[in-house]
Amino acid sequence: MPSAVKVPTDPSARPTGHRQGMVVIALSVAASTASIQQSAVIPLLPRLQESLHASVSAVSWALTISLLCGAVATPLFSRLGDMYGRRRMLLLTLGLLVVGSLVAAVSTSITVLMVGRVLQGISAATVPLAIGAVRDLLPREKMTTGIGVLSATMGIGVGLGMIISGLIAEYTSGYRIVFWLITGLSVLATALTAWVVRDVTPPVGGRPDVPGAVTLTAALIALLLGMSKGKDWGWTSGSVVGLLVAAVVLLAVWIAIERRSPAPLVDVAMLAHRGTIGASLASFLLGFALYAGFTLLPSYVQTPSEVGYGFDASVLMAGVYLLPTTALLIVISPLAGRFVRKTSAATMVATGSAVAALSNVWLIVRHDHAYDIYVATALLGIGVGLSFAALGTMAVEHVDPSKTAVASAINALVRLIGGSIASSVTAVLLSSDTIKGSNVPTAHAYQVSFTVAAVSVGLAAVFAGCFGWLNQRDGTRTPPA
Repeated sequence: MPSAVKVPTDPSARPTGHRQGMVVIALSVAASTASIQQSAVIPLLPRLQESLHASVSAVSWALTISLLCGAVATPLFSRLGDMYGRRRMLLLTLGLLVVGSLVAAVSTSITVLMVGRVLQGISAATVPLAIGAVRDLLPREKMTTGIGVLSATMGIGVGLGMIISGLIAEYTSGYRIVFWLITGLSVLATALTAWVVRDVTPPVGGRPDVPGAVTLTAALIALLLGMSKGKDWGWTSGSVVGLLVAAVVLLAVWIAIERRSPAPLVDVAMLAHRGTIGASLASFLLGFALYAGFTLLPSYVQTPSEVGYGFDASVLMAGVYLLPTTALLIVISPLAGRFVRKTSAATMVATGSAVAALSNVWLIVRHDHAYDIYVATALLGIGVGLSFAALGTMAVEHVDPSKTAVASAINALVRLIGGSIASSVTAVLLSSDTIKGSNVPTAHAYQVSFTVAAVSVGLAAVFAGCFGWLNQRDGTRTPPA
């Protein structure tokens, strides 16, 4: 059953003048902070292992579990935003980010840290909620730019998280100060959102799709656990095969539940509709490529050069190598709306994906000098900046305004799933091909990983371009049935 159309009760309640800019700024701060927590833990993984006396496998879940919770929370809270108001749900997700960051900051065991990371992960729903709020609050002529900026905040936040965490790790001991900093940023984001954002459309009511959320969670846990444990338990072991089979079965059950639910967690028809499937496929593949890049590059440059590659980089220097990506994301994002109006969202996504693919191709061919890494991260920043900034518009331009948050949630969901799978796939690729007598990956392992990332983002360009051309040819501007 389609959700009721939300009609503004008071159009004059929409912000005007400088308040419109404040809306975008406040929501960008909120979305960036939610993205920072996803990547800030990456440079800290060795330190977490040492400080909490945990295994490599255990601490790697400090990243994976946040992405996993975000993948489930994104469609769930987007639906709750329609039901109870987006402002209320934004404040709830940001409040949980504050609490989760506090828990992680005071943690003394891996178990307590994981509790904090679960709460932090829920804040991934901030991005689609913010996009829905922008479409409600801004006039059409400013909406594309606003959505473009918010769509790019994921890449910006991920890059800033790596740099901030690396800087702190370079000059301090332990890991807690990173989470204290995220706590402060979260409080600021919550205060700005509470001050600026208002709901101008009435909630539609209804009940959340709890069975769908539980089944999707179980399916993703089975999939990611099976992939992450493949090397340790054996890919043909009963446990791994059982987990992967369970993931397939649970996903099938989840689809059946969603098709029968009067208010599904994810509108499966919208997910498969030609007007949105190009954006969904591109988002999944771009999410995979982005997280593959942000996990592979720091590991590569920090490898001791005595093994034949690597640059002996410190944690801070690893973040500096990624600085071109973050800087270009920040520069390109505000220009996205202008680019989209001159071309199209699909063209922007396809072009950006092609440039990001070139970044990985460069690393396959050239990776022996520091300038090679800078060239690659600059290309990645341009590519991701163009594609992510337009992806939000591509995801919602063919849907009814009442389904904006749902369409944004689907797009964010598949992007987070792509990122979650990337962290598991890259770990498997690197751990399966190591230098004899050590657990250091070979140069060949990195080349294979960069190749996988290049193919992934190259396919994103193909899907975005093809589906964008088909929609433009047929004039697809109507929402899915």
